[in-house]
Amino acid sequence: MDRPCLRDGRNDLTYAEVVQRAAAFAEELAERGVGPGDVLAVMLPNRVELLIGLLAAWRLGAAATPINPSFTEGEAGYQLRDSGARLVLNSGPAAPSAGLPVIHVDEMRCEPRGIPQQREVRPDELALLVYTSGSTGRPKGVMLDHANLDAMASTMAGHFGATDADHCLLVLPLFHVNAICVSFLTMMLRGGQLTVLERFEPRSFLAAVEQHRPTYFSAVPTIYARLAELPDELSADTSSVRFAVCGAAPVSRELLERCESRFGFPLVEGYGLTEGTCASACNPVDGVRKLGTVGPALPGQRIATISPEGELLPTGATGEVVIRGANVMRGYLDRPEDTAATLVDGWLRTGDVGRIDEDGYLTLVDRVKDMIIRGGENLYPKEIESVLHGHPGVLEAAVVGAPHEVYGEVPVAYVVPYPDAEVTVDDLLARCRHELTKVKLPVEVHLLGELPKNPVGKIDKPTLRKALRAR
Repeated sequence: MDRPCLRDGRNDLTYAEVVQRAAAFAEELAERGVGPGDVLAVMLPNRVELLIGLLAAWRLGAAATPINPSFTEGEAGYQLRDSGARLVLNSGPAAPSAGLPVIHVDEMRCEPRGIPQQREVRPDELALLVYTSGSTGRPKGVMLDHANLDAMASTMAGHFGATDADHCLLVLPLFHVNAICVSFLTMMLRGGQLTVLERFEPRSFLAAVEQHRPTYFSAVPTIYARLAELPDELSADTSSVRFAVCGAAPVSRELLERCESRFGFPLVEGYGLTEGTCASACNPVDGVRKLGTVGPALPGQRIATISPEGELLPTGATGEVVIRGANVMRGYLDRPEDTAATLVDGWLRTGDVGRIDEDGYLTLVDRVKDMIIRGGENLYPKEIESVLHGHPGVLEAAVVGAPHEVYGEVPVAYVVPYPDAEVTVDDLLARCRHELTKVKLPVEVHLLGELPKNPVGKIDKPTLRKALRAR
């Protein structure tokens, strides 16, 4: 219990100290009325206290919903209301709370005042409500229970060959299930160490690698692109890293090869969804890595492709990717119709298109949905379009992804005003800045007389994307 466990820029805790801190905060939450079946909202930047909050909620039989700390009042308020959160752990009086009771992070109880209550966590208890948007743009709460989390952490630990000698450097945001499962829970399950970075910056990240000597980390293509573009004369000792994981967005073979050559550790590309508790396929750390694929199905899972009619397709055929296994979510919170459309005959329908080769390796071909992946962040055009439509002078709006060297894709908006309406680009951008997190802001807004339409009268987004790629 005296082994190193969690650290960040403020804390360096052993396993025993983490248990004590979680017990103390659970005691405080219980005194504030949090109990089995309740939801704790955690709206913090990456720091140890966020993870203590999760552990404390789970001790009580409660779930946690992590919220992007950069969300506006409207964005955070929606998640707080929809999740039914009872209380918010946040960073201070200025943080959104939607009128709910708040515990500020600097006021968390750190030592129990009584004898900590022991309670066994049940596999079927709700553990996380992680919000993701659907094709309508309305965020949905993905319900993940402890059985889901255990299946994912156990799978990743086995796939990585993780032991108590491993040390993960966490750089992805903790309001994503990737950071929680691949970095945090995998290390806790194996008795390893976790060092939490608040944010990513290329030079400070490499300095952290030299200082803390991690054995692995998980990141998105944008992070690897930022590392790869550093000046050649900038060197760092990365010899402790035995592998790194790349996921959340498509990555080029060239970037993978460049990073491996420069930094000396293998990159394993994987694939998954929040609805599948993070990962469903991943190239092996030791074994055949096929660049350009996201690897085979992880142990305990099955991946297949289906036709538009829902029939399973043979090896090599292109179709919608479907997944099944103990990692698949129990459903969307209070969204039975969305759940029924996504969980069909025991399969999780991903909305992605791919093909599986004779060795079981999955290659992603395209996305069925209009989702834009900006630096690993999933952006949903409908949400941005809804904000644009909130301007009284906007008749039509369409948002699509434009190629970007660093971020992969960035949102570009096309707007048709009502005839004779006073609509300016500056007005629209100001509205977006007020309603949306910075990452969701369109990089360009174009005012048009009309938008292209397909034969049935719907906005023809493929034509807009094609024009952007041709620039």
